[in-house]
Amino acid sequence: MKRLLYGVVLLAGFLCVTTSCTEEQDFSQIDDLSITPILASGIFYLESDEDTINSASSGGPFYTREVNFDAFSQDYVAERLLEGTITYEMENTTSKPVRILIEFLDEGGTVLDMEVLDISADPSGVVTRDVFYGPGGKSLDILANTYSLRIRALNLGDTSSVSSQDDPKVILRSGAEFLFELQ
Repeated sequence: MKRLLYGVVLLAGFLCVTTSCTEEQDFSQIDDLSITPILASGIFYLESDEDTINSASSGGPFYTREVNFDAFSQDYVAERLLEGTITYEMENTTSKPVRILIEFLDEGGTVLDMEVLDISADPSGVVTRDVFYGPGGKSLDILANTYSLRIRALNLGDTSSVSSQDDPKVILRSGAEFLFELQ
């Protein structure tokens, strides 16, 4: 009798398992997945003291540099770029107004775009400027085709005045955030 009871329970359990409601798994959900990471990075940093600025002629450059910017040199990266923002943060504690020119250059050295940043003399405080690329902003082609950046800083003041601040400087920081579509 015990054996018959175990047999019936075993048979009933087997029937329940084989006829239970199970759903077939659907792994095609990956087709609906959209991945859009944001990549943030610093681009360049400029710092110059007032003595260096005074050594340049009035209206002349006291800083000139070209930096490599081939973040989008690979086609698969440039093609997946959805939008971007470049942020410039400026501070001037010198006695001189300063103009900073940032040129976006392609591989041949042709200027694709230019940003002009005017910074008033001390006390300028920290001034932030965001430049948007993509929908509602500048063309994404500028970023996708930029090979390097040429940065020039010009003294718009005299060459003899001195700020009353301790260690007067011009500081420019830049950073960027880019949104990509990976899927």
